[in-house]
Amino acid sequence: MIEINQLSKKYKGADFFSVSDLDLSISKKEIFGLLGPNGAGKTTIISLLCSLIKPTSGSFTIDGLTYKKNSKQLKQLIGIVPQEYALYPTLTAFENLMYFGSMYGLKGKELKLRINSSLENLGLAQFSNKKIETFSGGMKRRINLIASILHDPKVLFLDEPSVGVDVQSKNVIIKYLQDLNAKGTTIIYTSHHLNEAESFCTRVAIIDHGKVITKGTPKDLITNQKNANNLEDVFLALTGIALRDHA
Repeated sequence: MIEINQLSKKYKGADFFSVSDLDLSISKKEIFGLLGPNGAGKTTIISLLCSLIKPTSGSFTIDGLTYKKNSKQLKQLIGIVPQEYALYPTLTAFENLMYFGSMYGLKGKELKLRINSSLENLGLAQFSNKKIETFSGGMKRRINLIASILHDPKVLFLDEPSVGVDVQSKNVIIKYLQDLNAKGTTIIYTSHHLNEAESFCTRVAIIDHGKVITKGTPKDLITNQKNANNLEDVFLALTGIALRDHA
């Protein structure tokens, strides 16, 4: 589904590459985790693959399409759940979803049916006419997710989809994503919740300084790392325990 070849990105004025000569293949129907410390390059990789920013060098394809030749078609294939809420706070949940759905060319009865079905599945039907500014963090995360999947994307990018949410909301979000994946959606996921990634992802790549330092199934990575009992042990062994604060 995704082929990445020698992909690099250096921001203007930066001393170092945020992504450096990245090679990666992601198969259809995978739940693929991009894991790494703060500043490792995870969000930059997602931004590149979503054509939000241009690479310095290298290339990638999504379902055989390139951002240079097939930008419009490529954007129709993907859904993006950003780390920050991408919602209009003074509009209702339903109004937000009508707006975002229309941006993908959906309209009329079909769009309303998709919205109502998604709100029901994510436990938000009773709040459809409430303004987003009144919602809790977990409710906003769920609306953010719905906005990204109304057009039934083949590939869904998730940047920290469960950060700052309550346990119940996280459980509903993960279950919904697993159902989407079972129906054929390929999922690319970043998170600092390594226990969640261990149980959720079919494969992961641990990234540091813009490079892949290891990849494989969570089980294989744990088995192959000396004295590792879980994915967090593997992560710390490969990326170190030093703080990664940056501004």
